[in-house]
Amino acid sequence: MYEFVVPLMPPITDERRQRFLETTTRDALAVGLVGVHDAMAGHEDIAFYRRMANEGALGLRIYTMLLCPDKFKFCGKDVERTIGAGDDRWTLRSVKLFGDGALGSRGAALLEDYSDRPGWNGFLLADEGVWAPLIKDFYDDGWQVNVHCIGDKANRVILDAFETAIGDDKDAFRAGRHRIEHAQVFAPNDIKRAADLGIIGSVQPTHCTSDMGYVEDRLGHERAKGAYAWRTYLEAGGRLALGSDFPVESIDPIKGIYAAVTRLTEQGDSPHGKDGWFGDQKLTREEALRGFTVDPAFASFSNNTGSLTPGMRFDGVLWDDDLMTVDIGEMLDVRAKATIMDGRIVYGEWRV
Repeated sequence: MYEFVVPLMPPITDERRQRFLETTTRDALAVGLVGVHDAMAGHEDIAFYRRMANEGALGLRIYTMLLCPDKFKFCGKDVERTIGAGDDRWTLRSVKLFGDGALGSRGAALLEDYSDRPGWNGFLLADEGVWAPLIKDFYDDGWQVNVHCIGDKANRVILDAFETAIGDDKDAFRAGRHRIEHAQVFAPNDIKRAADLGIIGSVQPTHCTSDMGYVEDRLGHERAKGAYAWRTYLEAGGRLALGSDFPVESIDPIKGIYAAVTRLTEQGDSPHGKDGWFGDQKLTREEALRGFTVDPAFASFSNNTGSLTPGMRFDGVLWDDDLMTVDIGEMLDVRAKATIMDGRIVYGEWRV
């Protein structure tokens, strides 16, 4: 559908980009976000961000992923990487690649057929032979490589490609903080392999709670144990960065934290009952909080943000309740009273 609709859309002007930026900034600050990762920026978007950063006009920290004109050809030499422009408000040092489609549409690439559609196992967006040389080109040129992967086949093919790119220097590869975006369905042995490689799982907890009503129809019960397997990934030594994938899901991180620690709908239920869908994969509150603060800062090389510790920039949010102790049934009612960037209140007010 994307290929059919996008060519018919009118071009996005800088005026529209400005409106989008203002809306995103307003909505993000209102829910306690001080930074976002823009996972799909073309050359014209990058030129806009660069200008806004140079003018000191960014109200959020924005970590941008390059989208090449041809998504399956190396374009890293055509773009200047930029780190910390506009007083640490804008960075471009990563590329976004797309491995497969979505699970809901049965476009995610699976190793075996869909349980509810025998004879069909989804599809990769490019032939398997494309991935290793493409990822190696970006890796060798110094880019952080972030790949959209939903299905277990897509995740395996991309892990194979990452391993090809590494060569013998695993420490250098880990230092690149490469990511799999969504990382939704893994074969069990691939979870440990991804963690050992140092791949960051960039996951969206509300995708789990939005999808859980049909996942077992698509995958069957046993294969679904490898879907949204956050606890397994952490116990294998992996690292998770949590997000929302807005505007696909709500921008509000409270909804993501709630989904991560409950694996329940907002109404407090799941296909497996009140204890959550595959409740053994739930995160603790501390892990969920880290997943929206320290870990995405690490995943975006924001080495001076993400925690309230000496030497860091003073970014923070004041909630109207304690996320570590509030009753689960009341967590979704928690609101941001004040959002702070660089020690300055940029949303709401802070009264002692």
